[in-house]
Amino acid sequence: MDLNFAPEDVAFREQVRTFIAENYPEHLRGKNRRAGLEKDDFLAWHRILHKQGWVAPSWPKEYGGTGWTVTQKYIWGEECATAEVLPVLPFGVNMLGPVIYTFASEDQKKHYLPRILSGEDWWCQGYSEPGSGSDLASLRTKAVRDGDHYIVNGSKTWTTLAQHADWIFCLVKTNTEVKAQEGISFLLMDIKTPGITVRPIITMDGSHEVNEVFLEDVKVPVENLVGEENKGWTYAKFLLGHERSGIAGVAGSKRQVEKLKTIAGSERSGTGTLMEDTDFARKVAELEVDLLALEFTELRTLASESAGKGPGPEASLLKVKGTEVQQRLTDMTLEAVGYYGFPFVNGPNVEGSNIFPVGPDYATQAGPTYFNHRKASIYGGSNEIQRNIMAKMVLGL
Repeated sequence: MDLNFAPEDVAFREQVRTFIAENYPEHLRGKNRRAGLEKDDFLAWHRILHKQGWVAPSWPKEYGGTGWTVTQKYIWGEECATAEVLPVLPFGVNMLGPVIYTFASEDQKKHYLPRILSGEDWWCQGYSEPGSGSDLASLRTKAVRDGDHYIVNGSKTWTTLAQHADWIFCLVKTNTEVKAQEGISFLLMDIKTPGITVRPIITMDGSHEVNEVFLEDVKVPVENLVGEENKGWTYAKFLLGHERSGIAGVAGSKRQVEKLKTIAGSERSGTGTLMEDTDFARKVAELEVDLLALEFTELRTLASESAGKGPGPEASLLKVKGTEVQQRLTDMTLEAVGYYGFPFVNGPNVEGSNIFPVGPDYATQAGPTYFNHRKASIYGGSNEIQRNIMAKMVLGL
């Protein structure tokens, strides 16, 4: 196998690197999703990429994609991770977009796809419900047909960044007389519709990233149904395949490993640095080996998608191993900063705060990041559920 990049790919990397350096907004440098960013902060980079035509690398070119090769998509991900740019939020571009251009009507494609690309519509995901998380098919939100509308009642939870959203795509029950998976439909809802209420959930790291969404007698036009009524489970599984592939976060994890090694090389352990500690160095090496294997699995998945095949069971593998690697990284980072990881104060992370961090700068986010990543093995379908999928689809059990 030739792992060297072709000259045209080397040139493409330089083009990407230069573009990011010259165009990434200065006020976003060094910021992450939990840095108290506002809606316009998230959309600033999105709009720049849209103007460049680079906001949706994985979309077919006919719908606004880049037409990049698998290698170019890989290089793009690597350079974005290295530059630590804010990722384009996945709900519209990576999750809903593929459902729309694959299953929606032509009118829906013409209306929604350009607005997703431009960032004019900010989408959030209405899947999980109280008491219906891992067993998604057991959801209880109902949509009853009433003439040209559905009347929707129920609730959704863990709805990421719904406080900023314009629209929400939801799974709803449209038939309760059949097997659970056969009575689900896929609806698009304007979040400003009367009867929709968004309430914040403050997470363990002190951030407002997720929400509850309550739906009370919400009138949704029938034309907002994607595909066929009661076929939503098919579209839901398709969307989850794309979500799980993206959750792996290989490029970002590679960057975090380098940061971990830098931290461990600065922290003392015995007569040397923590990176010189045999046990810690072994754990770092094991992490790098697992990450390399995950990277090649992700490349195979990208190649499959580029050949016109949707994500298969390998999406579950990427999700499980990717989130496990992310959690191990946060575990080891917290271990590396030692006592400096104990003070858990969000003040130093807020611009203009007069609360000074305890210890070195790299220690201030170790605790909050560790707590935030406890959710990684649950969202996008819990890792236990993903192992069941792999056992069934790969091993035939």
